[in-house]
Amino acid sequence: MTTHTITDIAHVTSAINAADAARTRLDLARSAPKVFRAVVGFDAASREGLDPALVELIQIRASHLNHCAYCLHMHTNDARKAGESEDRLHMVAVWREARHFFTPKEQAALALTEAVTLVADGGVPDTVYAEAAAQFDDQELAHVLALILTINTWNRIALSTGKVAGTDERKG
Repeated sequence: MTTHTITDIAHVTSAINAADAARTRLDLARSAPKVFRAVVGFDAASREGLDPALVELIQIRASHLNHCAYCLHMHTNDARKAGESEDRLHMVAVWREARHFFTPKEQAALALTEAVTLVADGGVPDTVYAEAAAQFDDQELAHVLALILTINTWNRIALSTGKVAGTDERKG
């Protein structure tokens, strides 16, 4: 016989309520298809010329900071499919304490991701920007910055429309 505590039942009820709430929120792709396609295009253009592993690290770190479980689940899975190691995936959130897992270029991108994502907390410090500029040429830096802006947009779309982690809705 299985016994369930009140806490177990509360967790299940909370998950069901979250799923129900997500179903009642609008689907941006359906309700504003031109807007959605514009974000998809922005996302695709931002990735051009960037290392796919770096793309996923940036998206994972921004998703951590924005508490976007939907995007975090999606991008950690994408990173695994692209060959990213579990060790590095586990270290992204604490990359400053585990620098040896990441290249100087990746560290600069992660620092810039944090500064841009948390821009209201103090802007983008000159030192962070200068380190990123030292690691990337102008075109790469522009794409890194665009990617950071894009994932922050996706995080906000997912959070405001109630996307549920584990329900990757992309086609293909």
